[in-house]
Order: sequence, then C-alpha cells, then structure tokens
Amino acid sequence: MTDTGRRLDRRGFVGLTAGGLLLPGLVRAQGIAPATEISAHERSLYDAAKKANESATWYVSHYTSETAEQIGRAFEATYPGIKANVVRTTAQVAYQRLTQDMRARVRNCDVFSSTDIGQYTTLKTDGQLEKYQPQNLRFLFETFQKASDPDHFYWVTSAGTVLINYNTRHVSAADAPKKWTDLLDPKWRNRIAVGHPSFSGYVGNWVVAMRLAYGWDFFKALEKNKPQIGRSINDTVTMLNSGERWVGAGPGATTQNSASKGNPLAIVYPEDGTLLMIATTGIMKSTRNPNAARLFVEFLMGKRTNEIHAANFTDTTRPDVPPYPGAKDLATVKLLRPTDAEIEKGIPEIRELWRDTFGV
Repeated sequence: MTDTGRRLDRRGFVGLTAGGLLLPGLVRAQGIAPATEISAHERSLYDAAKKANESATWYVSHYTSETAEQIGRAFEATYPGIKANVVRTTAQVAYQRLTQDMRARVRNCDVFSSTDIGQYTTLKTDGQLEKYQPQNLRFLFETFQKASDPDHFYWVTSAGTVLINYNTRHVSAADAPKKWTDLLDPKWRNRIAVGHPSFSGYVGNWVVAMRLAYGWDFFKALEKNKPQIGRSINDTVTMLNSGERWVGAGPGATTQNSASKGNPLAIVYPEDGTLLMIATTGIMKSTRNPNAARLFVEFLMGKRTNEIHAANFTDTTRPDVPPYPGAKDLATVKLLRPTDAEIEKGIPEIRELWRDTFGV
C-alpha cells in the first residue's frame, strides 16, 4: 500500500494519499483580528430576531447530546430572549427527519448541521438551502474556510477525528493497535467496537477512507473478527467503557472526554492516518426564523462555541482557541481526508457493501 498521508508542518497539510485521499492545508488566516464581542452585524440580527419573536431549531448530529445542549444554552445566555431548540440525533436520522419535514412541507428545522457532505450537495441542488455569507467565517482556519461552499449555502462549523480507542483495563499502551490494519489481528476477535455507516456520518467517512486506502478486503477481514456494531461513532465509547469490547474505531473527542471523567479509556493516533472529519451547517430555505438562524450560524463559528468545543474535548476550528487537553496538534499528525466527491460517491456504495459483509 502507498503512503496514506504525510506529516504536516505548521503552515498546512500536505497530501499524497492512496485512492485519492486529499489533505487540505490547515493554515491561519492572515491579518485578521478575531472579534471578542458581539459585532454590529450580530447585534442587528439579534435585535431583528427579538422584534419578530424568533427562535432557532437546530438539527445536529456531530456532537454528543451534552455538548449540543451546552452550545444551545450558551447561545440563549448570549442572546437572551432567543431560544435554541436542540434536536440531536445521528447524521442519517437527522437527514431522514429533515426530508420528512420537507415532504410534509413542515418547516421545523431552521439550522441543519451534519457530517455527511452529500446531504448538503443534494439540498443545495434541490434549492432547499438559504444563501448567506457569515461574517465569522473569516475567523476560522483557512482550511475550513476553503472547505465551506464557495456559493455560501453551507459552511464548516466543527471538526473532529476518528482514531483508535481502547480500554486501558484490558489493553496496555504497548499492546494497543498502532495502525488500522492491526485491528485485523485475530487476537482482537470479539473485542472490537465500531459504529454503522448507515447511521453515522463519522463512520461513513471512516469506511470510505479505509476502502480507499486498503480496498474492501479490509472489511472482509474485519468481519472475521466479529466486531460489535453500534449506530453512532460514540457508541464505541459506551461499549469500551462497559468492557464489552476492548478496542475500537472511535471519536477522539468523545473518548478523551470520557477518559477525563475517570473512565478507563485512551486513544492512539494511527500510524497510517487519523481521519479528519468536518461537519457543515446550512440554513433551511424559507425558514420562519431567518434572523435567529443566521445569528445561530454566526455563534457556531464564534469564539464562545469554540471554547465549548475545547472544554468538551472537541477540536477547535479557530486559531485563537487552543485545542482540548490531550489532543495532538493536527499539524503534527498524519491525517486522512477523502475529497468531497469521494465521500459523496463512496457513502452509498459502502452502505451496500457493509450490509452484504456484516449483515446489518
């Protein structure tokens, strides 16, 4: 197999990868001083939202319920009188709910956040997203600015990683898998936890990346080790904490957050590449709460939300907010990131292959 990534310098990611995996540059925007207070634009949105008695209903998939609710409460504290209704599910369930709303011509969702980029290209093509250019977008790492839609229909608002997690009561640091292919070792039979690509955007992206790097034979070999399959990527953390399983393909943030509470968990940044995840956000067309929705998007890109990211062991998207405790600087880590086209094409394919291979 060819090299699936190279180390990064502080100026950006360099990408030579198998199967077309592409690593954009994580670089700092030049000459911009991030705002630390509510801007005049945010104030005008706030005043208009209050006057119209607006609220913001947020369908979101990529945070834990605890983190999503905390962001919602922080928004309400920052903008008294504007309610944030947080609806947190997995990526595919959130999208199914959204499409059901659209078919019924019910406008329940104002702001939609997901890890599945294909959902946004479909929504954009179908004219279901509101065009808006957030002012806070310019304060993000340049990588995330460039990964946002150039036509301003959706934007990166969160980032994360998929790596190897393990239970420290059953697995020592020396014995823990060091690369993804180590999970194929027969010693991990009945010991592996994974999520499901038909429910989790994180898992779907990871499966696409592994297929690009190693082919579907990787998953045929993994099936022989009889992994326990949850739905959300976060289910791996639950399974490892319980001791049902010992190693997994899990989220860096949720694993480290759980470990900080005294649970016996640790992470490994795989030698063959840590998956970089981005989560995007869009405003639904014809929202009944346009000012509150735009204000909420600005808040998702703001410093306060990124401080919540770090406090809850989520990767930050702004250079003025340090990473969470225990996280490696992504400029020092070998990263995997399929292109948007590879993800959009690959997700439907791997769901079918997954069902054929794992029977679920």
